[in-house]
Amino acid sequence: MRKSNSTTTIRDVAAAAGVSVSTVSRVLNDKDDVATETSARVRQVIYQLGYASSMAARSMRSRRTNVIGLIVPDLSQPYSLLITKGVNQTAMAAGYDLLVYAGASRSASTLVTWEQQQVALLNGSVTDGLIIVTPHASTYRTAYPLVAVDPHSEASDFASVLSTNFKGVGAAMTYLFDLGHRRIGYIGGRPDLQSAIRRLEGYCYSLQCAGVAWDEELVKVGDYQRMTARTAALELFRMSPPVTAIMAASDEMAFGVYDAAHELGVCIPGDVSVVGFDDIPEAGAVDPPLTTIDQSIEGMGMLGAEVLIKLILGKPLDMLVHKVPTRLVVRQSCRSIVATSSRSSVMLEQK
Repeated sequence: MRKSNSTTTIRDVAAAAGVSVSTVSRVLNDKDDVATETSARVRQVIYQLGYASSMAARSMRSRRTNVIGLIVPDLSQPYSLLITKGVNQTAMAAGYDLLVYAGASRSASTLVTWEQQQVALLNGSVTDGLIIVTPHASTYRTAYPLVAVDPHSEASDFASVLSTNFKGVGAAMTYLFDLGHRRIGYIGGRPDLQSAIRRLEGYCYSLQCAGVAWDEELVKVGDYQRMTARTAALELFRMSPPVTAIMAASDEMAFGVYDAAHELGVCIPGDVSVVGFDDIPEAGAVDPPLTTIDQSIEGMGMLGAEVLIKLILGKPLDMLVHKVPTRLVVRQSCRSIVATSSRSSVMLEQK
């Protein structure tokens, strides 16, 4: 997290953007009489120079806004909604209002700049602190409290909240091994996020501990999206010999596996066992109900807000990285097999 330049002035912004001071002022106040291209250029310079943050830092306000900001990639996803619910619960209990910004349909590359601009413009002026969920940017210009939920790295210089991803996948893999599965496909999450990295590491380490050989063809790169997982699952289902189980790095991707299975007439769990990660409400409502790893998503939002409020109040943190424990939730999407069974023999056992 880069600190802002406290010597930057509105005149510096105007000069760098090639506009007048009054134009910069109108952009900062969201006036609609500035040309779109000019406004975009000014906002980019504001971010590059860190002006919004330095302006807020110098204002020496006698009171706070009592507003917490939350930036999420997409409010249509259950994960984001549960995080928001948790943040809101803690914010309300502490007397804070919540301001939520969503990236909506922006592309991943656009989200990087958008997130950085929102942090520079909002933090310390509109909000007393910000929480960013599954950030696309790895650095931000701000002198005010910032917390990331599911960050890029545990080594970030700002506070973060994440689950015990490695242990969670380990528990799921142990469960599958105990059921006799050895040929287990894996569909990973967004590879730039710490959660996806640790979950893949958990999968690989579990194979090693069980004495199962690594097979790169069984590992598919995902992005936590259902459609991506469907494509990956179709590839796994068509392999020979076939997989007997699939570990998906999120419930949404597990649902993509369900879609692919339905498309090819593959029976869950008769032909293939499936495990997800998240335990969103829909996991218990699909057919068959999904075995998954509960990472207490709402609890992650609550913890993120608790950490942010501590920072806002100037209280010291015992640690920068805060972890929420995971647990295995067993439902009906997995079945026991003989380790050497092929899909055909498994199907015969059920008839």
